[in-house]
Amino acid sequence: MVEDRPINTSAPVSTPTEAPEKSATVLKITGGHSLSGEVRISGAKNSALAIMAGTLLCSDECRLTNIPDLADIKRMSDVIRALGVGITASPQAIDFDTRHLSTSEAPYELVSKLRASFFIIGPLLARMGEAQVPLPGGCAIGARPVDLHVRGLRAMGAEVMIEHGVVHATVRGSRRKLQGAKIYLDYPSVGATETLMMAATLAEGQTIIENAAQEPEVVDLANFCRSMGATIMGDGSNKIIIQGCDRLHSTDYPIIPDRIEAGTFLVAGAITQSAFSIFPVVPDHLLPVIAKLEETGTKVIAESPDRLRLQPQGLRATDIETLPYPGFPTDMQAQFMALLTLCEGSSVVTETVFENRMHHVAELSRMGAAIKLKGNNAIINGVPFLSGAPVMATDLRASAALVLAGLAAEGTTIMHGIHHMDRGYDDLEGKFKALGAKIERLTTVEAE
Repeated sequence: MVEDRPINTSAPVSTPTEAPEKSATVLKITGGHSLSGEVRISGAKNSALAIMAGTLLCSDECRLTNIPDLADIKRMSDVIRALGVGITASPQAIDFDTRHLSTSEAPYELVSKLRASFFIIGPLLARMGEAQVPLPGGCAIGARPVDLHVRGLRAMGAEVMIEHGVVHATVRGSRRKLQGAKIYLDYPSVGATETLMMAATLAEGQTIIENAAQEPEVVDLANFCRSMGATIMGDGSNKIIIQGCDRLHSTDYPIIPDRIEAGTFLVAGAITQSAFSIFPVVPDHLLPVIAKLEETGTKVIAESPDRLRLQPQGLRATDIETLPYPGFPTDMQAQFMALLTLCEGSSVVTETVFENRMHHVAELSRMGAAIKLKGNNAIINGVPFLSGAPVMATDLRASAALVLAGLAAEGTTIMHGIHHMDRGYDDLEGKFKALGAKIERLTTVEAE
């Protein structure tokens, strides 16, 4: 799921940092090597996780393709399987048999490890009339309460209580059906928009979501629901209209390319001053990233409708402010900060989405970056070079930023906390190796 709550929210949800694996592994990166060739971009993590939850709306079998091979995908599969759904995984595809959905209670030990697992509450309520879902876990990057989800479900007729860290939701009445409603979101939360949109597909009557999130992942979920027979209009705008129906049917649906993975590789080309191609992509999904890259001096050329090529031309400073889509994505903030450490001049990065998403500043500083923090602003003065160092990834996107910094640095970087990277990037080191990067996964003993 796209990470999407505003700063200074009330009733914060605890999001404990996941412990690393017992057999500790690290990433060893030897910087200073130019990259070339092409990269195949995987399916979008943030789309796949929501759409996997959306399969619970179907009364038949569903097949999802272009699924990335990620730890989060495996965890979401475990959550859905625990509900009685049959799951068969194959390379880049998962088949779901949701005909025998048998329970509305999600196990804490699974949900606590994955923020996106909370998505199941909407489909479970819509399909079964009840749901018991623990409050979610995930990256420790700030408060991400579920108040908008709860308020919207209550507007649709659900009784919702939160007791002992578990959300209990029930629909009363003989048919146990949610009712269409007009819902205004105080903030364009991706998670709330997607949860309520899914719930509304099987509700009685029409639901209107105002101030809805406009991210491409929301549109992908809407397209998936439409492929099962749902009636949804306005996705991609701030007003989504859903006409409920009694039943959704089987589908075979491909996930869109991951715009954050694509953006990460674009920044990799800029920070290493390398020219290579990425595909498949949806260029419109990358407009704010491309615009900021071009401000730094990197040209991004469309080789075909779904293929882009980097053409670096030096590095100069620019300012960035994260905003909900179509603004600059918070999920690209850390990677861009790594790039700006090497840009000539002074840059300012302003984080408006999360209040706790700059832990990577300390790690970049360990590599020689000149960054000062002031509130939710980071002031970055470009330096001539970064130096390899031992660093610790603190969340998913911070891990990508440190990999990028390591690729551009002089010497060797050893990145700990690799489990964060595995949550959201499909074979990141393998893809960089194919471009010519010197990067390998080692045990901590081998890295010494």
